[in-house]
Amino acid sequence: WQLSLNFMSFSLIGLSLAIFLGFRNSTAYARYWEARTLWGSLLNDTRTLTRQALTICTEPAAARTLALRLAAFVHTLRHQLRGSDASADLSLFLSPAECQRVQTARFPASVALLLADEWLGDRLRAGQVAAPLVPAFAHTLAKLSSALGGCERIANNPVPYTYAVIIHRCVYLYCFLLPFGLVDSLGAMTPVIVCFVAYTFFSLETLSAEIEDPFGTEPNDLALNAMSHAIEASVLELVGEAPRTAKPEVKDYVLR
Repeated sequence: WQLSLNFMSFSLIGLSLAIFLGFRNSTAYARYWEARTLWGSLLNDTRTLTRQALTICTEPAAARTLALRLAAFVHTLRHQLRGSDASADLSLFLSPAECQRVQTARFPASVALLLADEWLGDRLRAGQVAAPLVPAFAHTLAKLSSALGGCERIANNPVPYTYAVIIHRCVYLYCFLLPFGLVDSLGAMTPVIVCFVAYTFFSLETLSAEIEDPFGTEPNDLALNAMSHAIEASVLELVGEAPRTAKPEVKDYVLR
């Protein structure tokens, strides 16, 4: 028994599916790459802020407190994006009162960044930073705040679920009906070609699903543990201290 369908309709539908899958992959990769870029800017800006504290502030020893607060901010942001508990990491960098203040906040990363702002205000009032030089610090802090907002936007606005479901169902339906459109022209080779086409479509769909949430804990997500540790080690090295968290093991990417 054989059901023959016109292959022309499958060509048009397949082209449309490829366009939609390509668009979804582009959207997912844009989210992934923007997240990676934002974390790269966190590294640059925390280094800049620590270096400014060491060279501009008349009391370079005070830069240690800023470096610790910046390291706490980075770790807090990682935990906020992943919805995990930051108390163990915060206790390594902040006083108990500051830890309590950050942990009880609705947006803990914002409060952790506020501590760095307060450091600048304290140095200004103590006369350790000249007023004309404050905008240099404020500009770098504003860039950290922009990176924080960008990460929150990506984490809080996933790809619409209905969009992903519709493409998923269309791909399954297309691959289920495709053999009936190829059997007249390919004969016994139909299963081979259908498997190849189905693998291509399913791979494209899975690829976008793997990277559309870059802040997760899956092997193909961003290595936030390693990046936050690298930022911590970088800023603490500038003030002559060793990192206080253990270096995490970098996960290998997985082909599913």
